[in-house]
Amino acid sequence: MGVGNSLFQLMKNSMYVFLGACSFGILSTIVKLGYEKGFTFQQLTLGQFGSGWILLLILMLLFARQKVNFKQFIRLAGVGACTCLTGVAYYLSLQSIPASIAVVLLFQFTWIGVVIEAIVTKKRPSTATMVSVILLFIGTIMAGGIIGAEELQLNLKGTLLGLAAAVMMALFVFFSGRVETQMSPITRSFYTSTGSLLLLLTILTPKVVFEVSFGDGLWIFGLILGIFGVVLPVLLFALGAPKISTGLATILGAGELPVAVIASVWVLQEQVYFIQWIGIVIILFGIAYPQVFGRSWRKKEVKVVQ
Repeated sequence: MGVGNSLFQLMKNSMYVFLGACSFGILSTIVKLGYEKGFTFQQLTLGQFGSGWILLLILMLLFARQKVNFKQFIRLAGVGACTCLTGVAYYLSLQSIPASIAVVLLFQFTWIGVVIEAIVTKKRPSTATMVSVILLFIGTIMAGGIIGAEELQLNLKGTLLGLAAAVMMALFVFFSGRVETQMSPITRSFYTSTGSLLLLLTILTPKVVFEVSFGDGLWIFGLILGIFGVVLPVLLFALGAPKISTGLATILGAGELPVAVIASVWVLQEQVYFIQWIGIVIILFGIAYPQVFGRSWRKKEVKVVQ
């Protein structure tokens, strides 16, 4: 495979991961709308992972029937557990710390992912990677609304939960690019979502699960959350993450925050200050930086398939 074609494949697979991250960004707005309708955390999370699992089951039965042994299932379920724990830890952190702090803590997964890759590969991150991470950190602080806030209401439990969500998100991106990559993306996504759902059912007590009713419009919220919070991100990460580095995948994952802010403005009519828009621009620039300015770095990121 030539270098030109390899770079094209890199851009294509990077776009898959970026779009998967963007789909995550819609979730916060949908969850807020669900809370306004009176739905609980348990109802919305179970609706999200339950409907996502059903949709992926249908896709697998139609397009990708493939045998999976027990060891493969455990590995893929572990990837799904990371997704589930990311959502649970993040949503719980919002109960004790402001959303602006929670989102900044969650987005520490960008540099955590780079550190994980450096430890595993025993290679120092490239200059382009480090510049991108710094830009993403600055942009996240600005876009998260921390600058200019009257006071920061920090809580130890909420802070630890926010950081736990960041670690789980980084692990999800890392394992998405390394676990059972030879398997079809749809099959991988189904068993990954199965792991998410099983863990969620374990976390929620049986009483809570049986009390959840999909009447009163909950099924609509569950379907939207399932599509954008399970089906699209898991499938898109399964398509793109195995063919790019973990560092690049985590950088592209930062696309979630700009989408979250823009969705809150369009749908919830929330006020976003000028400094937050500047932060969004910096984040987008940080994501694009390695692609546009790191030519030698891009060539190293290409996983050439013989």
